[in-house]
Order: sequence, then C-alpha cells, then structure tokens
Amino acid sequence: MLSTILFNCAAIYALLIVFMRVMGKRQLGELEPSELVVTILISDVAASPITDPGKPLYYGAAPVFLLFFLELILSLCLTKSVRLRAFLSGKPSLLIVHGRIDQTQMRRNRFTPDELAEALRTQGALDLNEVEYAILETDGQLNVILSPASRPVTAGQMGVAATDAGYPLIVINDGRVLTDNLRILGKDLTWLEKHLRSQKLSSPKDVYLMTVDMAGGVFLSPKEGR
Repeated sequence: MLSTILFNCAAIYALLIVFMRVMGKRQLGELEPSELVVTILISDVAASPITDPGKPLYYGAAPVFLLFFLELILSLCLTKSVRLRAFLSGKPSLLIVHGRIDQTQMRRNRFTPDELAEALRTQGALDLNEVEYAILETDGQLNVILSPASRPVTAGQMGVAATDAGYPLIVINDGRVLTDNLRILGKDLTWLEKHLRSQKLSSPKDVYLMTVDMAGGVFLSPKEGR
C-alpha cells in the first residue's frame, strides 16, 4: 500500500509540474480569479489518489486534465474578448489621481488608508505629495507613478550619453563555474583565474556569486568564512 501511495504521489507531482510549465510563467507569477479557482480545485482533486490508495490514479489525473483543458480554453477566450476579461479579471483602479486619493475607489476595492500607505512604502514612495497616480492592478499589485518634479532625472534629460553594459551573466554560482556564460562573454578560465587572484581568491570554490556584464563590469561575492 505504501508503494501505491508513493507511486501516485510521484505521478501526480510530475503531472502538475508539466501542466504548470505549459500554462506559462504568467500563471506562476500571478493568479487571476479564474486561475486561483483552478489552483484550489487541482490541489483538492489531485490529492484524492494520494490520500486514498484504494482509488485508481486516474481518479486524480482525469479531473486535473479536465481543469487544465478548461483553463486553456478560458485563457484563449480572455485573449479574444475584452468584455469577458474585464468581467472575470476586473479592471485596474486609480486609487490616487493627480495626488488626490479617490475614496470611492478605495471603498470599492476595500483598500484601507493603512494598506495604501504600506503599498506606497514598498514602492519607495514615502511622501504622498510626491505621488501623481497610484494604480491598483487586477492582480492586486499597486503601481505608483511619481509627480514630474519627484521623478528621477534620466541621462537623456541631462543630455548625457548613456552606455548599455548589457545583461549581467552569472559565471560562478556557489563555487561552480558556468563555462557557457564565460564563452558568451568572450572570456575564458585563464581570465577568470586571473581576476580571482586579483581579489585574493585562490579558487572558484571560494566564490558564492560572480556576475559579469558585456562591458566587463564584475560583481563578486565571496563565500562567508573564506
């Protein structure tokens, strides 16, 4: 019986991993109402053959297949219909407009002043007078747009030419050298060893994390105690 439980658990686990991977990264990063319902249902029906070894595996797999199919159909419909998307997912709400708190929208979204202040702090907006807009997105995240006078000055506004250093790639991950990334950067192990010696490190095993960008900028974090 134990072997049946373990087999069912491993099979359902593998099935759910595949389904979540196919559903895409958006579903993994945020959950719309329909996706939350599917997640709750899947967690319930998938547990049936695991907790009750007397039930065949397809008792859990078949409902998961059905829910996955329904979610794909609904996702397709949401991409085609603006009205359906607005009905199921809702619309973004402007909680602050031109520096003024919209109390009607606050009450409609059951958002308290304390929650608003906390959400603004997480966005780095400590002074409400600096906020031009605060938009409550459909996934519950609050996006903040500062007033023009409070926005950071860009290089373009200052007339300064900005260089693009490119995306930094990890070359050492917890002591392991990622040779493919080194090759992409046009570097080799000789360059890496030379740089480590300049930082008084004898081996990549002494490094917790090291990244290099296309312009040659390096971030290096030695392992604690090394």
